[in-house]
Amino acid sequence: MVFFIVVYIVLVLIRPQDYPQWAGLGIPFQPIALALAFLFWLPARNKDLSAPQNLLLPLFLVAQMVSHIVNGWFGGAIEELTTFGPAVIAFLVLSHVAATRERLVPLLATFALCSVVLAAHGIEQAELGEGWTGIGLSQGTRIQYVGIFNDPNDLGMLFLITLPMALFLSTRGGWLGLRRLFWWIAAAAIAYAIYLTASRGAVVALLAVAAVWVWKRRGIVWAGLLGAGALGALLALPSRLSEIDASESSAAGRVDAWFSGLEMFVSHPLFGIGPGLFADNNANLTAHNSFVLVIAEMGFVGYVIWLAFLGYGVLMTLAVLRQPTPAATDARVEADWKTERSLAMTLLLAQVGYLGTAFFLSRSYVILLYLLAALVLGWYTGARRRWPDLPTFSLGRDLVRWPAFAVATIIALYLVVKVLLATA
Repeated sequence: MVFFIVVYIVLVLIRPQDYPQWAGLGIPFQPIALALAFLFWLPARNKDLSAPQNLLLPLFLVAQMVSHIVNGWFGGAIEELTTFGPAVIAFLVLSHVAATRERLVPLLATFALCSVVLAAHGIEQAELGEGWTGIGLSQGTRIQYVGIFNDPNDLGMLFLITLPMALFLSTRGGWLGLRRLFWWIAAAAIAYAIYLTASRGAVVALLAVAAVWVWKRRGIVWAGLLGAGALGALLALPSRLSEIDASESSAAGRVDAWFSGLEMFVSHPLFGIGPGLFADNNANLTAHNSFVLVIAEMGFVGYVIWLAFLGYGVLMTLAVLRQPTPAATDARVEADWKTERSLAMTLLLAQVGYLGTAFFLSRSYVILLYLLAALVLGWYTGARRRWPDLPTFSLGRDLVRWPAFAVATIIALYLVVKVLLATA
């Protein structure tokens, strides 16, 4: 099971099956690896399915299917089952595998190493104009990859998620300091690759990641000062990254798409217009915002489920960071708790990296999100076994919280859009 899920992760991230020179093989390596991992997972013992995410993600799939049925397209329900179903399976298997620290840390290393491979491809691309895949630069200046990472913005999302993982791994000693040095170099390569994507959303998300780190270390005031100063410096740079302006054509198009998405929600408030149909209702233009995309396509029901799924992952990491250090004089226990908090911070920052980029991209259903969510859930499941005093999360206790939060975020998005439209 562990071997096959690692192979699946490599195939999802590095994607050799999508290289132009190998595309003719026609063998579905990725589905085969996932199917084998699932078959080994089914009889596995000690499966803990009590966390809310284990119910919410299958419910999200059902909501996608219902959305199509309500809108009169029964074939769409079958399509969602075949396209999003693998994400549910991968989530269940990976969250189980990641429930022990002995497996979690190598999994983090797998994600980070795959990201380094893509970063190296991007650096080669920037130097030579073309990477070893045969893929050239996007728009003549921005690095890209193959498959689901053929958009520089998607590359930026991956790099934002894995940069905290590489930095966490760099804190672990061994090999006469060479391991620490290796991961510092890896983190530097990933950070440089973020710059090479020239993705404004990724840069804003990087600022958010840094601000959250400072917030947890130094407090909210220092985090705010860092964010304001860094954003001001970016706006002063003479580059594409300085074009963060609601009146700039690309940004204005995003705001218009957000407004269109909210209009779709008003016309189909309960179950939305159907997953994958946003562009069909917006002149072939996507939402450019993962939250707006779910609101428009899935309606209030789907959005509450998706928001709760995301929210529990963030709450789990915050639960550890807020937990006081266990009362113990044993140095080993103190060191173990310090590692737990470091893992919590790493996974919190990785989620902030996704959320920051997802605010500017339509990436509500991408497998990358659900692999990250599986790592978070697996880690917290193991953390509760190691530290029984950590809180449990129950969907039954939050039946009011998530709908209320969904209403609040929809209103906030509407106000943001109205302000941006007024100032554009």
